[in-house]
Amino acid sequence: MVTFLYVRMREVSDRAEVTVIGGGLAGMAASIHLARAGCRVTCIESDTGSRPPVGESLDWSSPALLEALGLPMDRLIREELATYKRHVTVQLRDGSTRHYEPGAWLARPPYNVELRTVHVDRLQLDQILRETVLRHGVEMVIDRVDEVEREGRRVTAVKAASGRRFSPDWFIDASGNASLFSRVFRLPVHEYGPRKVAMWAYFDVPESIEGTTLYMDGQPPYMEWIWEIPIHSKSISVGSVAAGEAIQERRRQGLTVEDIFRQQLSRFPRLAELLPAAGALSPNVTSFQCRVHRRLAGPNWVIVGEAGSMVDPMTSNGVTAALRHAGDACALIVGSRRRKRLPYVARAMYSRRVVDLNRFFNCGIEKTIYDPAVRDRIGVLRAGRVYTVPAWVLNAVYSRIGPAGVVSTLLVGCVLNLFRTAAVVLNALCRWLGDPRKAAG
Repeated sequence: MVTFLYVRMREVSDRAEVTVIGGGLAGMAASIHLARAGCRVTCIESDTGSRPPVGESLDWSSPALLEALGLPMDRLIREELATYKRHVTVQLRDGSTRHYEPGAWLARPPYNVELRTVHVDRLQLDQILRETVLRHGVEMVIDRVDEVEREGRRVTAVKAASGRRFSPDWFIDASGNASLFSRVFRLPVHEYGPRKVAMWAYFDVPESIEGTTLYMDGQPPYMEWIWEIPIHSKSISVGSVAAGEAIQERRRQGLTVEDIFRQQLSRFPRLAELLPAAGALSPNVTSFQCRVHRRLAGPNWVIVGEAGSMVDPMTSNGVTAALRHAGDACALIVGSRRRKRLPYVARAMYSRRVVDLNRFFNCGIEKTIYDPAVRDRIGVLRAGRVYTVPAWVLNAVYSRIGPAGVVSTLLVGCVLNLFRTAAVVLNALCRWLGDPRKAAG
């Protein structure tokens, strides 16, 4: 039986047109889009599900992208895979709060944005997507890609740890933080802020609210924050994000991961109340660097999701980015299926769209929220609005326009870069003016 299965998997892999490296959200979305277009697809996944996925609070562009995969928002709510996200609330240590929600005008023409979005149970969402992948005839292979064979900029094959070799016409790199093709081709990269560490766990509560809450501490030189995301009516995800160096210093002081996590949550009364009933905690931990690679497509390959760019989790844009990249990349491959080579302009415009949008998100939130210059000058809550308003509006505009050609890509890119530049200028101006609290002292 095992031999038969191995032979069948090998035969399917050998005749596949596209190999997708990575079975995370971007990889599964790409596999579904390609299979629906009639492509024969092999998806290689090295993670067997031992690592819990993150990205539970979705922005307002995600529901339409999930619906394109056969998962409309009403179904997600009905089957208890998701809860409604009506707004984002920011709460400071002194109890000050502010609600951020998209304006009603975004629901009117020409934007026509769905003002509802959701929080999702990523374990259940990933499971239902995996079932969809298999139902579409995609061959899922549990293995790890160790070697990439190439001729110049063209990938000819990939070799897995098992010794198997995959040599289709097309490749999609959805390898996540492994950034496989980015490393192989030594792609240039823009990095934003220091390496960060996220810790998170799940808590049972009597009742959850229909919104994401961000607890922020504006006192450290570099912003630390905590999320509270209701993934079920009585279950919440709670996680903290801090600079890696700050976490390492606390570890050097002898604190365990659980100690640090409890210490972070205990600073806010609402979260401190959860700790006594929680008992022993074993927080999930991940380290990440917000970054955006360039030149994300080659003659027969495309990079999607976190393999190409890591968007800061505070933006709630990670799921949207993964799904957007997957759909866009698959459209490129399907459109060039017969010629078996991506036109230079098409792949350059794909890369430009990914780079411009994700640089906008990462730069904007670093310069206005994480870095102390702006928030010390105008306050955390006002800084949040300075970031949130253009981020929501431009994300809605991007979704509405759906840039694909040269003209639309360049025009939208110009607007995104204009606002990114404005964030840099505002940060520099606030640095020049100095901390008003020190001046008052």
